[in-house]
Amino acid sequence: MLKGRGFPALSFKVQGHMETIMNGWDHHMRQVPAVKPLGLFLLLLFGVVLTACQTLSKEECVAADWQVIGEQDGAAGHAPQARFGEHVRSCEKAGIVPDQTLWNQGYQRGLVRFCTPLSGLSYGERGRTYHNVCPVELDGAFRSGYELGRKKHGKANEISSIRRRISTKEADIRNLEALRSKGKIDENEAIRRSRDYRFDISDLSRELGRKEAELGQIEREIENFRLSVQFR
Repeated sequence: MLKGRGFPALSFKVQGHMETIMNGWDHHMRQVPAVKPLGLFLLLLFGVVLTACQTLSKEECVAADWQVIGEQDGAAGHAPQARFGEHVRSCEKAGIVPDQTLWNQGYQRGLVRFCTPLSGLSYGERGRTYHNVCPVELDGAFRSGYELGRKKHGKANEISSIRRRISTKEADIRNLEALRSKGKIDENEAIRRSRDYRFDISDLSRELGRKEAELGQIEREIENFRLSVQFR
């Protein structure tokens, strides 16, 4: 009898049978062509992208209340044709055809919730793209908030960009100091380049101050806008 730590004793007959199975598996695996790392990565990436494109699972398609789904899509400001097309593709494998009439009824109700000044403000602040989905009678109110929100979003991005540029210059100065301390760069060259970087940082800091002041003004405009909407 063959014994191993933590395993019951095995007869030589069983042991031989197991070796036959393992040898067969070994042979089978050697016949399978190796998947190259790049190919495996692309395969996994394709799977992730395919999953991300699905708006609904098979189970959700089967149990779907298309009015409710349409209302959710409208309230989120999705472009109608593109969004409904995504639902069609998502439910195709489940053999389900979305009810466009019910979906559109819900979508129109959702737009009433979406097409408001404060919704537009929030949408713009997040940097989202407006797909011109609001009815004419609601579009102007939505855009009044949306444009203000986009203004804030754009200014915040400008400030982030300047801060990154300052951080890069500061890192360049630290790298120069490290090279100079190790004698890997000419002393005068290091001083000259470090001085140039500091001048750049000074200019960027002044620009940053201006942008932050502009952002502060936009935020005050937003606060006044919120108050005006509340008291209409």
